[in-house]
Amino acid sequence: MARFLAVQLARIGDLAQTRRLLAGLWRQAEKTGGEVHLAVDLSLVPLARRLYPFAVVHGLPAHGAPGEAGMAAAAARVRDARPVFAALAEIAFDKVFLLNFSPLAMALGAMFPPEIQRGYRLHAGQADKDALLRLVFRLARDRRGAGINLADIWAHLDDDPLPPEAVNPPAAPKGGGLGVALAGRAARRSLPPDVLAPLVRTLFLATGATRVTLFGTKSQAGEARALLRRLDPAVREACDDATGATDLPGLFDALSGLDRLVTPDTGAMHLAAFCGVPVTAFFLSSAWSHETGPYGVGHTVWQHTTPCAPCLESAPCDKGLICLPPFADPGLLRCLAGAQKAVPPPGLVGLATDCDALGALCRPFCGEDPTRARREAMRAFLTRRLAGGAADGVDVLSGHDLAESLSLETDWVLPPAGRSLAGEW
Repeated sequence: MARFLAVQLARIGDLAQTRRLLAGLWRQAEKTGGEVHLAVDLSLVPLARRLYPFAVVHGLPAHGAPGEAGMAAAAARVRDARPVFAALAEIAFDKVFLLNFSPLAMALGAMFPPEIQRGYRLHAGQADKDALLRLVFRLARDRRGAGINLADIWAHLDDDPLPPEAVNPPAAPKGGGLGVALAGRAARRSLPPDVLAPLVRTLFLATGATRVTLFGTKSQAGEARALLRRLDPAVREACDDATGATDLPGLFDALSGLDRLVTPDTGAMHLAAFCGVPVTAFFLSSAWSHETGPYGVGHTVWQHTTPCAPCLESAPCDKGLICLPPFADPGLLRCLAGAQKAVPPPGLVGLATDCDALGALCRPFCGEDPTRARREAMRAFLTRRLAGGAADGVDVLSGHDLAESLSLETDWVLPPAGRSLAGEW
């Protein structure tokens, strides 16, 4: 029987975005009475068990506090996790998927033969990665034109990925009103309360909602209060402030019953898409919908397209946050309200989520998308490379040019241990 291990040591959104890979592995394992194992950070074990009831979930100390005290506590948690490492080492896995490049993931990978590892791996004491990940790193030179969702990158590490349309259910209202995710981990990728309030009011009226629920961590309670002060009385009276009021499984349950979630690029967004709850997402700064947008059919993303987009999250902005003003423009409010002939302000494009042979994609439906042609050419190239097909209207010569610029001889002359040339290319 087949046994698989996926190591996903990142945070909530990444855990939800691993669904295509994990569900595809379960489809294979179920045929033989096999098993799918999933290693996550200790804090995400209860949520992982809710999201993936078919998986055997293992908790590892992947995240900790900074500083010497945090390092000491992390070291103690690693020592306490030795039984988990020992249990995993005893299992004869057919494939191990290392999805994160971190010291803990590499240490875990060292317990298994390199020929069964996918994604990142240790080979002869050296860190290595599959040809697909090497290609993805090259694509990162042109993030605007790359256009492949993170969930599809992970899924294509396996030879038999789940069809993209089978990953998340099509989005449809569930009856629980409007939800608002206040902010993500990166403040620059979130809308401040004075910009968010008119958008919430407009969507409240446009959707006919009678209830609004605010979601966030306990530390975001101040942002919730600031948002409530800026809302009209009728909208404010319909609001339920749930910031800091739920654990992660509780958040998942609350999101699963909504009619729509209004959100920046957050873990809550990915959980809502996981449940088939329609998402209206606002992407700015380093958030790029073609990489981490909501997966599935029926979501809407408003993506800023200023020339500096997407920026590097870790670098300070030297442009004065020029990506923010378009979200405060009345033109966006008219678009959200469904006004005829409404157009978004310059620097903003409306995108509808869909699926094709490669995976998730965002199709522009209003506004100017300056990198659409470049992105479509890249997706056609990736479709031939990963899905074994060709998109309609493909420029074959352009595909050859991309292959020349993105492929290196070492990708196929020296395949990783256990991978044939056909398996890699």
